[in-house]
Amino acid sequence: MKRFWRQVSVDDDRVIRLDDRPVRTPGRTPLALPTQAAAEAVAAEWAAVADMVDPRAMPLTGLANAAIDRIAPDPAHFAEGLARYGESDLLCYRADDPAELAARQAAAWDPVIAWARARYDIAVETTAGIIHRPQPPATLTRLGDAVAALDPFAMAALSPLVTLTGSLLLALALVEEAFDADTIWAAAHVDEDWQVERWGEDILAAERRTARRAEFDAALRFLRAVRG
Repeated sequence: MKRFWRQVSVDDDRVIRLDDRPVRTPGRTPLALPTQAAAEAVAAEWAAVADMVDPRAMPLTGLANAAIDRIAPDPAHFAEGLARYGESDLLCYRADDPAELAARQAAAWDPVIAWARARYDIAVETTAGIIHRPQPPATLTRLGDAVAALDPFAMAALSPLVTLTGSLLLALALVEEAFDADTIWAAAHVDEDWQVERWGEDILAAERRTARRAEFDAALRFLRAVRG
């Protein structure tokens, strides 16, 4: 879509407007945000469009669309899908060799697991290797409840945080502000950083990581904005 508007504004219902027209989601619902901060952040993406709309340059708009069109109609179903990541969480699968890598994993991951155990009153099982080790049903239920307690906009932000880190526990720790963003990002990349130190950095892999970090940061900005 080519830019056709002169001005971008936020109306009293926090709907983004292009001149006098409300922006609509792909599902044709008005693009209304839950907070003024979120509405202004999304409006800024539309104001920044120079010529053609590029969805890749508008991540907050994409997250808002997902919250309204995909999550809000059935948040329980969406939460159930996200909660499944707890069944095979990154933090639960450890290296047993080399010892230095195992120690790095423990240093980065054990504090998050300790936080989750205390925060949600759960048992978290860890194992060495890649063979699946089931988590206790009560653990999965409580983690699912934590996801389901979020509103659709916060859930939209949580989704990429989970997929980018490979860990529901890391994402929830970030949502709960138990750890800062850099700590969570580093914890998600212990294994990758280890490989880079040993074998060097691949240019394409580095570019992909930069793109993933930008997506991670956008999700975090959206989360903070929808919480006002």
